[in-house]
Amino acid sequence: MTHYTIKGAVILLVSVASLTLAAFISSPPGTSIVSSAPIDHSSYDRLLKKYVNEKGLVNYKGLKSEEKELKKYLDMISNNPPTSKWSKNDQMAYWINAYNAYTIQLILNHYPVESIKDIGSKIKIPFVTTPWASKFFKIGGESMSLDNIEHGTLRKNYNEPRIHFALVCAAKSCPRLRNEAYEGDKLIAQLDDQGNDFLNNPAKNAITPKKASLSKYFDWYKGDWKENGKSVEDWVNRYSKTKISKDTQISFLEYNWALNEQ
Repeated sequence: MTHYTIKGAVILLVSVASLTLAAFISSPPGTSIVSSAPIDHSSYDRLLKKYVNEKGLVNYKGLKSEEKELKKYLDMISNNPPTSKWSKNDQMAYWINAYNAYTIQLILNHYPVESIKDIGSKIKIPFVTTPWASKFFKIGGESMSLDNIEHGTLRKNYNEPRIHFALVCAAKSCPRLRNEAYEGDKLIAQLDDQGNDFLNNPAKNAITPKKASLSKYFDWYKGDWKENGKSVEDWVNRYSKTKISKDTQISFLEYNWALNEQ
């Protein structure tokens, strides 16, 4: 009886192993067996280092020549959505990278283009008025848009206003596109660095103690900045070298939608 049980267990294990191997061999290119481990962003990191400069401007012409490599990374993104076993920071890093990489792909799909806003007026998809609402990719088999990532996932689930320093919609008034991928184990340091860069760039936030001309982000997402008892002033003072007070006159800069191109 014992011999029979052991033999049966061995046969079962061999069968499971055979089925797993067969599934792996028969899987179409670009698919993956779902893993509980966070994905490797190194291929995307390499592209960013090569085609994005220190100001966050993109060499879209050069990147177009390696579009296949970007698509391989996006296939990995598409087939490996975060699971509950990932840390919160690994999940956020995944979604931020996904947003930025799919935005780059959207630009390449329509390149040359002067502004991402021009795309929405050209593609003419019924009931879709902006490129951010277009469901042009899938994650975990579900059709998604850039809006789904930003508003339906990141803003909805993570309560982290600093994502606004990291998400880049391919416009010059956006925060700089970081020339490295976001990684869960250094995400907080990366977001803080983005905040420092964004708040101290006079083209994006012109700040004096008496008058502050802030990015439209502080107007568009004012509810996010006020979460957890915070205020716009708190967030500005957290990163800006020039501090403001409740008496500071605040206005908002016009948004420059020109393409963030080198």
